[in-house]
Amino acid sequence: MSRICNQCGEEMLEDCEIGMRWKIEDIIISKEFRGFLSNKKAKLKAAVCTSCGNVTFYIDEYKEFKDA
Repeated sequence: MSRICNQCGEEMLEDCEIGMRWKIEDIIISKEFRGFLSNKKAKLKAAVCTSCGNVTFYIDEYKEFKDA
C-alpha cells in the first residue's frame, strides 16, 4: 500500500523508524481493552514525503485495534 502525501500529492517513503539518536526502545501505540490479556500494542512508524518534507505517523497493526 503506497502512502500519498496529503500536502502535495506525491508518493511517500514508508517504513521510516522513529526514535531518539541513541535508541533504547521502539515507540509504540498501546490500548488496553476489556478482558484478560487484551492489551494491544503496535510499533509506531513514519512515512516521509521527499518532495515537501511532510511526515505522517502510522501503524501496520491497525486492524487489531478495530477488532478488539
